[in-house]
Amino acid sequence: MADRIVKLLNNLIETCKNGEKGFLAAAEDTKDAELRGLFQNRATDCASGAAELQAIVARLGGEPETSGSVAGAVHRGWVHLKAAVAGRTDASILEECERGEDVAKHDYTDALREPLPEDIRAVVQKQYEGVLRNHDQVRALRDRYRASA
Repeated sequence: MADRIVKLLNNLIETCKNGEKGFLAAAEDTKDAELRGLFQNRATDCASGAAELQAIVARLGGEPETSGSVAGAVHRGWVHLKAAVAGRTDASILEECERGEDVAKHDYTDALREPLPEDIRAVVQKQYEGVLRNHDQVRALRDRYRASA
């Protein structure tokens, strides 16, 4: 039981770490001060979420994940490759962020389908609600930036 929960939480830690790195890359790429601040705040939120999950994994006697996944690294490489292309817009940066949040939504939804102790379920549910808020905010901004382009 504990091994399964540790594996599940470590997957969510990777998701958080990928989000943190993705939002930091987005903050570097945008020229817009409002977006830069938003992306930096989201990166901090992702880091906090990872730390919260790492503490639970350690409490369960597991080895907490400390980095993102290979798929996340590939995604971040794609973000940086696209950043090198001239004319990258804030709308396209927001589209990349929304794609990352879609992955996070999927990962958290899968985790919440699993039987979890109530205290751990509450943490995962709280983080999932944050992912949903982030996703909706990024999508609304993307729509706004796309309309003004």
